Amino acid sequence: MVRWEYALLVRRREAAGASEWRMTYTWYSPDGSRQDVSALGDTAISHLNRAGVRGWELVSTEEDVNNLEGTTEVHRYYLKRPLPGD
Repeated sequence: MVRWEYALLVRRREAAGASEWRMTYTWYSPDGSRQDVSALGDTAISHLNRAGVRGWELVSTEEDVNNLEGTTEVHRYYLKRPLPGD
């Protein structure tokens, strides 16, 4: 039986001024640690491709948009990979 470990990539788009936006990416590891990986790429595709090279497979996505104020947008990318040795 294959055992899996899971991780989460979160992309946040936040207002940073009148017409400016700031994009951040956070990686949540299987051990519960959290790391700001924004400097490693400026698109979700670049982050997902990097994760894919390390054996991660995208299994689900989720989006939250604050439409009332239009100030935030959050995308969650859920990933899995087989545990080492399985």
